Amino acid sequence: MFSEKPRVALVDFGLGNLHNVKRACAHVGLDAGITSDPAAVRAADAVVLPGVGAMPEAMRALDAAGLSDVLRDIAACGTPLLGICLGLQLLMSEGTEFTSHSGLGIFEGTVVRFPRFTSDGSTLKVPHISWSPIAPPDDRPEAWNGTLLATTRPGTQMYFVHSFHAVPADPGLVVAVASYNDIPFVAAIARDNVMACQFHPERSGPEGLEIYRQFANRIISPAAKLGAQ
Repeated sequence: MFSEKPRVALVDFGLGNLHNVKRACAHVGLDAGITSDPAAVRAADAVVLPGVGAMPEAMRALDAAGLSDVLRDIAACGTPLLGICLGLQLLMSEGTEFTSHSGLGIFEGTVVRFPRFTSDGSTLKVPHISWSPIAPPDDRPEAWNGTLLATTRPGTQMYFVHSFHAVPADPGLVVAVASYNDIPFVAAIARDNVMACQFHPERSGPEGLEIYRQFANRIISPAAKLGAQ
C-alpha cells in the first residue's frame, strides 16, 4: 500500500471523502493509502481521519473495525493526526445527532447542530454549504503560529459542508473560527500532534492544498509540532 515516501493512512470507515484527500496528499508528495486495517493505521507515519455524514454511524463503524482505540493511541503517541469535517467532530467526547452519544474522546467537547433561526428570527438554512472566511480567534491572533495554518492568510475562504459543529470544552484548542450567517463556530482545532478542520482543505483550492503541504512538512520533520501549545 505504501512506498518509500512518508506513509499516510487515510482511515476508511465508509463515510469519508477519501479519493479527493488521497489526491491532495499525492500533490504534496505523500504516499497516502486508504485503509480500514488497524495495523496499517498504527504503522503509518501520519494519519488522516476524513469523514462526511452522521457522527453516531461513524462511531459505530470505527468501533466495529477496531479503529477507535487505534486512533486514541495515535493521538496519544505523537503521530501526526489530521481530522477533516466529520473527522474533527469525531475527536470530541460527545455528540448530539439524533441522541446523545460518545465520540472518540480525544478532546473534551460536544458536537451540536446549527440553530434553526438566526438572531433576527430568520430561518437558518442547514446544512451550511459555502465558501466562508476563516480567522484566528479574536483574543488569540497568534493562534495559527506553529500549526498547519501558519502560512495561511487570515480571511482565506475555505469550503464547508456541515450541519453540526464542535464546541470544545477548552477554548485553547480553537485555532480558527468562522461564521454562518451570524452564527460563529469553530473552524479548526489543534494541540500537539493533532489538528482538525471543519472545512475541506482538499476542496478549497491552492490555499487548502497549502494545509496539506504543511502537513507533509511536519511528517518529514517530525520534531515540528502540528498544534499550538
